[in-house]
Amino acid sequence: MLNYNSFDNPGLVKVLTFLQTHNTEYLSGQDLSDVLRISRVAVWKHIKKIQELGYTVESKQKLGYKLTANSEALLPWEITSGLKTEKIGQQAYYFDSLDSTQNQALKMSADISNNGAIIIAAKQTGGRGRSGRKWISPKGGIFLSIILHPKFDISITTLFPIASALALSIALEKTYKISPELKWPNDLTIKGKKIAGMLVDVSLESNKIENLVLGVGINFDVDVKQIEKELKDTPNFYGVSTLSEHKKKVKPIQLIQSFLTELEEIYKLLDSKQTEKIISEWTKRSSTIGKNVELNTIDGEIKGKAIRIDHDGALVISKNKTSNRIIAGDIIHLSK
Repeated sequence: MLNYNSFDNPGLVKVLTFLQTHNTEYLSGQDLSDVLRISRVAVWKHIKKIQELGYTVESKQKLGYKLTANSEALLPWEITSGLKTEKIGQQAYYFDSLDSTQNQALKMSADISNNGAIIIAAKQTGGRGRSGRKWISPKGGIFLSIILHPKFDISITTLFPIASALALSIALEKTYKISPELKWPNDLTIKGKKIAGMLVDVSLESNKIENLVLGVGINFDVDVKQIEKELKDTPNFYGVSTLSEHKKKVKPIQLIQSFLTELEEIYKLLDSKQTEKIISEWTKRSSTIGKNVELNTIDGEIKGKAIRIDHDGALVISKNKTSNRIIAGDIIHLSK
């Protein structure tokens, strides 16, 4: 298993940054060696590794090296470079393969020094969704988890996945100029088909939040037909969409940096108890509110009209002048 983080590869990052900032010219191995004060052999080894990571580096005899294309991989130094957050995403860990980013993040979550860290996997072999369900992790998807040690009250923990879905929606609006719908509790859809989903694991200690881990899966450039074939018999399956259907050329790194920035802004609102703004912005984008819905909960099946979400993210549904508050459950949209 290959893994990299944003702080353990200074030599490689130095060579890469120099190539990126001088990408209109060829740089000789000697030039790189002199400027960066490392041996020619070290330069060559770093360039070999840079190429293995998906960057295109041309090599010409007597001229040297020239970077002609960046990697599409969500490498940690690319995430942190130019990221305008105070905490979230400023430490990044990249794995070429993991059972699940959520499991890896949970192992690291107790350590306060990992507050704000992001864990990314190019491939997941055992991704999981809400309620322990298997999460399909197709080629071309983005899979990540974020470790947080929040200050906000335990009573609004259930609002966090809703707030996080809102942050991703805003990031998609800004980068892709599209308007995803928000499906309660934590899915994003385009024309009713799923584009992304969230999962939150919370660790509690004497009625306080010790830490929480947010898991995110985004259909960035996936084979929709293949996923639909695999999932068509799954209960409550309502279709899949992919961002690559939108012809706008957005790099994965741009989307993730935008999401981390928006997530930190929303996280600050939660910390300062400004939940009304989150609820009103989520409601504006919601495909659930106003619909007749059916919910499978631990207390059985409930039907009614979704009328609003409460201060803690609970869905309020009304039937025969009776209101029910639902904190968690599987939802089916029946009609308007």
